[in-house]
Amino acid sequence: MKDYFVHESSYVDDDVEIGEGSKIWHFCHIQSGCRIGRNCSFGQNVNIGNNVRIGNGVRVQNNVSIYEGVELEDNVFCGPSCVFTNVTAPRAKFPVHGVYAKTVIHEGASLGANCTVVCGHNVGRNALIAAGAVVTKDVPDYALMAGVPARRIGWVCECGNRLDDTLSCQCGRSYMLKDNGLVPVK
Repeated sequence: MKDYFVHESSYVDDDVEIGEGSKIWHFCHIQSGCRIGRNCSFGQNVNIGNNVRIGNGVRVQNNVSIYEGVELEDNVFCGPSCVFTNVTAPRAKFPVHGVYAKTVIHEGASLGANCTVVCGHNVGRNALIAAGAVVTKDVPDYALMAGVPARRIGWVCECGNRLDDTLSCQCGRSYMLKDNGLVPVK
């Protein structure tokens, strides 16, 4: 008995693990070797490439392809039509045959609609990538990134609100700078 939902228009290949409570909606393709955590949601027309690892509580909106080499940790949000790449120098004449650049989207990060994450770059915990931004370098934890190429324009709280100049949030959390990123003040 399945303890997850797959819409009848979607395809799930062999050798796939899907966690309890996950939902795969219309016209999706989940390819061989994928490991998907609990309570995830995949909107219409999502493609999950071979051997991709996806944590618990992940939300992927419509029209997103997550290619081999990309890993999404727990509670990641991927906005509509966000883009991942997995080859740094793609050529039709010279295929890479399974040699893909690794990209990790760390726990709690959010990727806005139509943003692009160029392969080989990681997005830090609870970072927020603005709609349409193009990530071309590693993103620190809690960074607010926008533009082409994406640059840090501020900091965000775990709850998603922008932090003030004292690195405090209206929700009551506060942070301090450490190693080019933020850490919560305990």
